[in-house]
Formats: sequence, structure tokens, C-alpha cells
Amino acid sequence: MIRTNLSTRPFYNERAVHFWLLVAAALVAVATLFNITRIQRYSHSDTELATAAARDESRAADLRQQAARLRATVDPKQIEVASVEARQANELIDRRTFSWTELLNRLELTQPDDVRLVAVRPHVDKNRHIVLTINVVAKGVDDVDEFMKNLDDTGAFARLRPVADLVTEEGLLEATLEAEYIPSAAQVEEKENGKAEDKDNSVTPEEKDSAKPEGKDSAKPEQKDGGKPDQKGRRTSKGAPQS
Repeated sequence: MIRTNLSTRPFYNERAVHFWLLVAAALVAVATLFNITRIQRYSHSDTELATAAARDESRAADLRQQAARLRATVDPKQIEVASVEARQANELIDRRTFSWTELLNRLELTQPDDVRLVAVRPHVDKNRHIVLTINVVAKGVDDVDEFMKNLDDTGAFARLRPVADLVTEEGLLEATLEAEYIPSAAQVEEKENGKAEDKDNSVTPEEKDSAKPEGKDSAKPEQKDGGKPDQKGRRTSKGAPQS
């Protein structure tokens, strides 16, 4: 077999090279087309966002101008007067719900024998809480402490604390107490105590007697019918009655 190459130039397989070049060109064209569409889409979206932002800024500027005009038409003195009137109305409402009789009854029940009540001054603080200032005269510190403990036990006096104290020339102690008065808390506590008492009172005497253990007297046997006379000299069952 003759193996001699008689061609004047070497043979190259250019078809495969052309195929891969064509594939690469197609990929580049697809990527370029995709980038162009994305750029157009983002450009359009950016334009819309810029238009919306400009519109919002213009509306915000209009609203600021309107607010400035409204503030210019409002008189600060009128606002202050309205605020004072609202505060006074709230104080009147709180005073209508405040019961002096209920307060004095609680103070009387909790006041020890050696403590004398001098003055009670209620006022409403900025949080619309009723604050009491109580002035008392006592023989000593122990009496004031007992009074404060009794007030605290009612549940109607919160954050009870001594504000000032002074020893008089007679040797008595003048103390000033301050507390937040919450009558609703005491009413809830009184209702709970009342329910407990009603529950205890609902037990009948028969149930109480049945709950008691039987004593020696209850274990006495009954007398049999016999000849023992009773206190009047009569026989209880057998025999004729004796006169």
C-alpha cells in the first residue's frame, strides 16, 4: 500500500473550528440581547420611580405648607385655655367620684387611740391620681407606725410614706403622711371579705352540730323501763303512778 502524501499543503479539519466559533457567537448574541432587554427594563423602572419620588416630594412640600398655614391660624393662648379647661373638667369629675364620708370612715376605723387627726388635704396629680396629705398628732413614733400599718392593711392607700415630722413643746409628735388614695381597691377587698363571711354564715347550726365530735354526755345509754322513780316520785314506765 502506498503511504506517500502527494498534497502540496497539510490538511486541517476546519469544520469543527467553525462549528465552535458559531456556537460562541450565538451565545454572545443571546447574552447581548438579554443585557439589552434588562437595561431597557431597568431604565423604564428607574424613570417611573423617579417620577413617583418627585410626585411624593411635591405632595410632601404641599402638606408642609398647609401645616404651616394651619399653625399660623391657631392661637397658642386658645390652646392653653382649652388645656386648662380640660384639666379643670377632669378634676371636677374626679371630685364627684371622691367620697369624703367613705374616706373619713376609713380613717376613723384605722386611727389608734393615741393618734389625733389634724387635717386631710386631697389633690389630683398630673396622672389624675388622688393624693392625700394627712396631718396627725401622736404620742410617739410607734403610734404613727401603727396608724400607717392600719391604713396600708385597708388596701385603699398606696405608696404611703411619712413626709415630715416635728416634736412639739408638749412632747407630742406631729407627722405629715402622704399616700395615693385608691378607694376602688379597698372596695374589691371588702367584697372578697364579705363573700368569705357569707360563706361562713351559710353553714346551718345543724351542720355545725353534726361536725362536732360526740361527747361523753351523748354516749349515755337510755334508761330502760324499770322501777326507778323520776324526780316527782313517779315511775316512768312500769307501775302505777305514785302520788
